[in-house]
Amino acid sequence: MTGYMRPHELTEALDGLARGGATVLAGGTDLFATTQAPRLSGPVVDISGIAALQGIARGPEGDWRIGGCTTWAGIAGADLPPAFDALRAAARVVGGRQVQTAGTIGGNLCNASPAADGVPPLLALDAGVDLASAGGMRRLPLAAFLTGPRRTALRPGEVLAAVTVPAAAARGASAFEKLGARAHLVISIVMVAARVELRAGRIAAAALAVGACSGVARRLPAVEAALAGVPAAEAAGRIDAAAVAAALDPLDDIRASAAYRREAAADLLRRAVARAVNQPETEAP
Repeated sequence: MTGYMRPHELTEALDGLARGGATVLAGGTDLFATTQAPRLSGPVVDISGIAALQGIARGPEGDWRIGGCTTWAGIAGADLPPAFDALRAAARVVGGRQVQTAGTIGGNLCNASPAADGVPPLLALDAGVDLASAGGMRRLPLAAFLTGPRRTALRPGEVLAAVTVPAAAARGASAFEKLGARAHLVISIVMVAARVELRAGRIAAAALAVGACSGVARRLPAVEAALAGVPAAEAAGRIDAAAVAAALDPLDDIRASAAYRREAAADLLRRAVARAVNQPETEAP
């Protein structure tokens, strides 16, 4: 295959990618930003026109599917339950308005930046990814898909077709907090997501994730477990800074020191949990 290809069917795109050597283009907001040459080299398969990769839908079993080419603006404006509030909030701070209109969730995940704002909310939703190739479809947990800074488990010829959220993870309410040098158009120093389910005024389940503080964003299972059964009003105060720090591996860089990131992560988690427990419709069935 040579040149530029913009198919409207997924099978056509996968057939083109199976021949090898092609670059996948979705929104292009990450791809073009990292391209040092005046143009992309080699053949390009532009998947932005494939309807099957766009939009958000709920399945018959209550699970959710977000097409890989769904834009951040589409996510921010979607009618979703409170468990997705953290993801919608993150979508509103991914770059500027132009980036949110063009940039896609699948492209962002495949770029695999440690500071990708959408990843902590998706981890808190127990998200998975559907990876399509000419040989078929496979599904991975998002945590297994992201293998390191700028590294994923994506194989040659594969496309991230969708992000999936199981019905059980779409319960409760969530909140997102981001720390940067300014309010907009900034790479995060730390960002966190918290999703909580309440029962009789206590934490029935919690999902906490932190980004920009390790090679990949991480869930904090030990911190989550410590919140089980805690009264909602006390939950934020029960987040232990030492336990948060032990779960992370931040670097010193131009934006912040590792010590600052550890301290900030605990503080942002407390804020996110406090907001989440005060959202409506958080009682678990």
